[in-house]
Amino acid sequence: MSFYVHLRSKFMNRLKTISHYILKRIQLLIFILLIGFSAASQTIEDISFGTDDTFEVVTWNIEHFPKNNQTTVDYVNRVLKAIDADIYAIQEVSNTNSFNELVNSLPDYEGYLDSDKFRGLAYIYKKNTVEINSIYEIYNSSAYYSPFPRYPMVLDISFKGERMIIINNHFKCCGDGILDSQNQGDEEVRRENSSTLLKQYIDANLADLNVILVGDLNDILSDAAPHNVFKVYFDDAENYKFVDYGIATGDSTGWSFPTWPSHIDHILITNELFDEYANVDTVVEVIKLEEYIIGGWDAYDSAISDHRPVALKFKLNQTLDTADEVLQTVHFTNYPNPFTSSTIFSFNTTTESGNILIYSILGQKVFSSVIAAGQNSVTWNAEKTPSGIYIAKLSVQNNAIGTLKLIVNK
Repeated sequence: MSFYVHLRSKFMNRLKTISHYILKRIQLLIFILLIGFSAASQTIEDISFGTDDTFEVVTWNIEHFPKNNQTTVDYVNRVLKAIDADIYAIQEVSNTNSFNELVNSLPDYEGYLDSDKFRGLAYIYKKNTVEINSIYEIYNSSAYYSPFPRYPMVLDISFKGERMIIINNHFKCCGDGILDSQNQGDEEVRRENSSTLLKQYIDANLADLNVILVGDLNDILSDAAPHNVFKVYFDDAENYKFVDYGIATGDSTGWSFPTWPSHIDHILITNELFDEYANVDTVVEVIKLEEYIIGGWDAYDSAISDHRPVALKFKLNQTLDTADEVLQTVHFTNYPNPFTSSTIFSFNTTTESGNILIYSILGQKVFSSVIAAGQNSVTWNAEKTPSGIYIAKLSVQNNAIGTLKLIVNK
């Protein structure tokens, strides 16, 4: 008799165990369904970033746009409207017609893609808040192909009366993480050279201006100094700051390129924007678009891109003095710099005559040119000028409004 009692007891215990297991599986299934329902109930239109009171710039490698043809165009249309940024700096646009279709479907925006010198870099900007001064490429000759297989694209704008310079980039990819300075073809060396040349250009041509350098820079910020391709900026921390450094050194779930995973899309600002960056309203964010799409990352990667956008939002400090206002009316740049034989100075068209004067580092005048009203460029032929550092000054009505450092390198 005791045998049957024991057997019955084992059977009942086993039944309880099975029932408990089934209950747990049902609870888990319900939990998964609830999570799935919650994610599905959050759509792209629920994204919130841009505001009327802030300036927003977003960098986004959109991976051979349109990756999935019309599906991609339609998704990106919804994303850009939802994020509502003032400026999108885009990398990897592969189809001009699809890009134009996208821009035409965004009534609040205009776009720029240089199809004649196609390298996949583009801008989309809000036409009611962003006033374009000029858009141009730098280092756009075969001599710079190694560091810049895609020419950096400069967007010179005015936003609420303040001049801003955005530089869009897509650095060379790949490598082994080791910077081999003896090999100029090494991918890390090519990216290091890109960083150095861009810093030289900013220092020489855009000093004292609000500069934001963005793009898929294809390397991480946290490498040790001997192998860090961005060392030139970290060594000049008084003037340059990667605003996404906290993301780069944070949890990998927040990085811009989850497939690797790594954080390789960056936003760098110059010291003229440090105070704005310190404002409590400033936001730097990798926008996890896959959280707003049914199917999550796999669906996002298939339909849109393998990169997430990186976004910066801040308020501008309205503390410009009179000299700053003049500089925003008449900006002053030159390209190339450094140069061997000649360089072209560019500036906004003025309604008054003026002049450009160039001095040696010892103060000796080596060149002068009168600027007529309505003129916006001057070429300096320096073929007979020795190598060295020179200073160019732009004056209007005898008031100096711009200064550039020039490097003649023969």
